[in-house]
Order: sequence, then C-alpha cells, then structure tokens
Amino acid sequence: MTTVADLLAERAGDERPALVFEGRTWTWAEVHAEAQARASAMQARSHYGILMENTPEHVFLLAAAAIAGAVAVGLNPTRRGEELARDVRHTHCQAVLTDEAGRQALEGLDLGGAAVLTSLPAPSSWSPCGRPAPVEDDLYLLIFTSGSTGHPKAVKVSHGRAVRSSTRFPFGPDDALYCAMPLFHGNALFSNLVPAFRVGCRVVLRRRFSASSFLDDVRQNRCTFFNTVGRAVAHILATPPTDHDRDHSLKWVLGPETSDADAAAFTARFGVPVVGGYGSSENAVVLQPAPRAAHPGALGVAGPRSDVAVVDPATGAELPRARFDPNGRLLNAAEAIGELVGRDAADRFEGYYNDPGAEADRRRGGWYWTGDLAYRDEDGVFYFAGRSGDWLRVDSENFTAAPVERILSRAPGVAGVAVYPVPDPRSGDQVMAAVEMAPGEVFDPARFAEFLAAQTDLGPKWVPSVVRVVERLPTTGTDKLDKKPLRAQAWRTTDPLWRREARTMRFVAMTAADVASLEAELDAAGRSQLLGR
Repeated sequence: MTTVADLLAERAGDERPALVFEGRTWTWAEVHAEAQARASAMQARSHYGILMENTPEHVFLLAAAAIAGAVAVGLNPTRRGEELARDVRHTHCQAVLTDEAGRQALEGLDLGGAAVLTSLPAPSSWSPCGRPAPVEDDLYLLIFTSGSTGHPKAVKVSHGRAVRSSTRFPFGPDDALYCAMPLFHGNALFSNLVPAFRVGCRVVLRRRFSASSFLDDVRQNRCTFFNTVGRAVAHILATPPTDHDRDHSLKWVLGPETSDADAAAFTARFGVPVVGGYGSSENAVVLQPAPRAAHPGALGVAGPRSDVAVVDPATGAELPRARFDPNGRLLNAAEAIGELVGRDAADRFEGYYNDPGAEADRRRGGWYWTGDLAYRDEDGVFYFAGRSGDWLRVDSENFTAAPVERILSRAPGVAGVAVYPVPDPRSGDQVMAAVEMAPGEVFDPARFAEFLAAQTDLGPKWVPSVVRVVERLPTTGTDKLDKKPLRAQAWRTTDPLWRREARTMRFVAMTAADVASLEAELDAAGRSQLLGR
C-alpha cells in the first residue's frame, strides 16, 4: 500500500471501533463512509484548509482529502488576524473548511479568494467526477512549522511519506491511541492518526489537550499510547497526584522535548516510560532515543544507515566531539557546537510550499540543514544546544541556551525555563532567564542562588544576570516554547524581575529605576538597538 487512500480502503468493511469522541464511537466502516461522502465533494489537487479543533469532522476531512487526492492544509486555530490570513493565502487554499468559531475568526480577512465553508457543498455543484486515484508522490498534506524563528513554513507531505511515517510505531489492532495533540501538527498525524489508519486500532480523540482530564481519559478508554509534544508532560505532572495514578492500561508515551527530569518523574508516578528522540515537521533528520540514564539531556543517536553530523555552518566542516569534565560540564562548547545536518537527508525533505528561498537554504550543498544547534559525544550521542539564534556571548565566551536551560530546570520549584540573550551595556550579552514556577511554588531568590552555587556543571559565565518570573512561559500553538516575545520584551515587563549583583550570586528585586539606569547605559554605549533582537 503506497497511499493513505490505500490504507483507508482497507478499513472500508472494518466493523471494529475506530474513533471515540465525547461518548460516541464510530467503526472504521463508518469513518470510511463519512470520509467517502466528503471526498465526493472535493476536487483532486485542490487545497482545502482545515481550521478546527480535534473533532470527528476533522478526522473525516483528513481522510476525505486522502481519498479524493486533494491537499489538506493544517491551519492553526490559535492564530488570528493577518497571521492566519497569511497562512491561507500562502498555501493557495481554494476553500477553508471550518466550524462556526473558525468562520468568525476568518470574517473580514483577506483570504486571497478562498471560500469559507462550514460544510461541503453537494457533489453536483462541485463537479469532482473523473479524477484519478492518488499515487505515492502526490501531495497530501501541508503542515506548518511552529514559526518560533520567523514566519511558519508549509512543509510538503506526500502520500508516500505519510505512509512510511506510519510504519515506525509497533501498534496492533488492539491498541487504543489517545489523541489530544492538535491534528494540524505532524506529531498527532504521524504518530497517532495515520498509524491507526494503517493497523485499524482505536483513536480516542480529545477536542484539546487537558492535563487535568488526561488520567481519567486514558483509564476510562483503556488507552495504550499517548503522543505528546512540547510541555504536555510537565503540565500533567503539575496536577495533584491521585490514588489512581497507576490504574490504567497505558504502555508508553512518546514525548519529544520532554526534559529528563519530567520524564523520570512521569515514569515514577504513572509507571510508564516516556520515549524521546528527535524529528521535525520536515522529517529529514530523525534520531532514535538514547538511554536517558547514561546520557541525560540527549537528543538521541543516528540510525545505522544515516549520515548525521554536527558541522560549522560557515564552512561545512565537521566539528570535534564534545568533551566533558568529571561533573558533566561541556568543556569545548565553542568548538563542538554547530548545526545538526543530514548529509544524506536532502532527498527525504519534500520541500516547503511556495517558499523556494527557505527550501534552498535547507538543502544547501546537497545536505539537509536542520537549523538546530547540537553537539555529539564520543559515543555518537547527539545533544540539543538550541536554535541557530540561541547563541550567547558573555565576556568573550560563546555558548548556547539549551545546556543552561537543562541546569536551571533542576532548580527547586521550577516548572520551566527559557534562557536568552539581552545586550550588555559594554559588549556582548547578558544571560536572562524566564522561569515558570510549579503550582504552589514561589520564586525564592536566596534558594535559587544557593542552588546555582551548588551546580558543578554550571559555567561561571552561564549564571543569569536577570531572572524574570512568569506566570506561564509563552508557547506556540503546539505547546513548544516560544522565546520571541521574551527576547522582544527583555526587562520591559510587569512580571517580577530579579537582578544579580555584580560578582556575586545574590539576586535582588529589579526596580523601575534599575531598568531605567540599564537602558541609559545602553543608550550611552549606542547599543539600545540590540534590545529585542
């Protein structure tokens, strides 16, 4: 079977439960029938934006697009105004299929002529007849990247890639997959819905993720698997423990971007392993999980037939392996950290829609450039060091944010951390950290300073100069950390701020007068334009 339409054809007469949503169940035969009815009103190769939460209608439309040979464009319902309109125009949607909330969000926007439909018209008025069946190389999906480093880019996904992605998971027909991550994103599609199309197991669909409902949902529906992305595991851990925490059928959780501490805490509480690894919407470089205990903070390892390396982005030269001191501190960050590339992966990247410049940048020199910074140890294990814009330079030392974030996330009471550069009045950067405290916890500057002083793997230049205490760290629509607003605001915020006194570990409240003095220094040095970069 080479297309998603082929997978769905296998489900046409399948009377086993397929989709569970808010108390109702559809069989696979019913799902196929619903999809077939909608496919009859779609035109092959036309682009249909889907703007709605996780609902059965969303599933039916994704399946219908596959059967019809149409292209489903995943639109993020958390985007608004011109950003949302730009996504519709950029992907040349002929129509946006949505619900009443989506219709209101689109009202008055320039959609480039796209129709806004809360239901598909009858086939007779849409003239879909005589279309060819889709083939493996036909475009099936356009999935937007998170946009955490610029405009979201629309990743092309063919039928063949979707089918190949579905084979990576060891699901059987008796599994029940809990789908609470958004269906406009590849995490839910390729680790949950499309694999279910392939093996005919149950999908337990939730309209949107809720940490407080997680355990009840997986227990009541006998779920065996849950896919997450971003900070979902951290949110679950923030809920109060119950006597039922291990009363469930869950076998494992897919949790890319879950910290080692959160993964260990989740396993201790729920008795379920959290599996990491590395991948992206583009699907060109994929790393398999490395043992967390032996390699804390690792992204993973490359497969035996994958040529993955860390290179100097300016020259393409492969960089030296990372070296650590006995305390685990990275000793050669400046020479070991570079861009993660797949030297045999350019062809696995199917491209960005309507964005030739970004596509060419990803495929430079016949390699696939991830845009992620990393380093690799002598065992061939890769570690994340941040995005390409995550470099900091403090007192002539270059380092990246991710290793600092991993250390600060261990601080007592801290639920999440973002580290980013702000300009120093004289030269280079200062380290600023935004911290989100766990429920019931209050930031204690003395306790934080004591923690920092005890961390043997924390470089002296890595210690934050300014700490911002946020109620909740900003995230993208897929719950990934979004540093853009933090960098843009710097210390211009009403959130509590704490500054470190020079040459000490003592943190004191940062006042409006302190902010004014710092900005005056930046003005005097001609460095104010560096704020918010």
